[in-house]
Amino acid sequence: QVQLVESGGGLVQAGGSLRLSCAASGRTFSSYAMGWFRQAPGKEREFVAAINWSGGVTYYGDSVKGRFTISRDNAKNTVYLQMNSLKPEDTAVYYCAACSGWPCRGYDYWGQGTQVTVSS
Repeated sequence: QVQLVESGGGLVQAGGSLRLSCAASGRTFSSYAMGWFRQAPGKEREFVAAINWSGGVTYYGDSVKGRFTISRDNAKNTVYLQMNSLKPEDTAVYYCAACSGWPCRGYDYWGQGTQVTVSS
């Protein structure tokens, strides 16, 4: 069982930056690949980024490539999403998730989400 808690969301102006954190419970965090997703009102959930268990391999959605960076610290049981050059269309609830395989074909655990709002 893994519990995930996101933090770091908030209100930021376009062009600004935010760093989201996702803290995981349990001793097996380093055995899970991690992902970030987002969902805006009235839209489907969108893949943002994923990272393998060691942090050596990452993938990004096309809409965030070059602006967002996913990373992890297994000693702290935490995965991060650094978001730069934010745009109003990045406004959404951001969720972290954990999967037990790589590449992830389905996610086993989800956090409750953190709101990110980008003003124009």
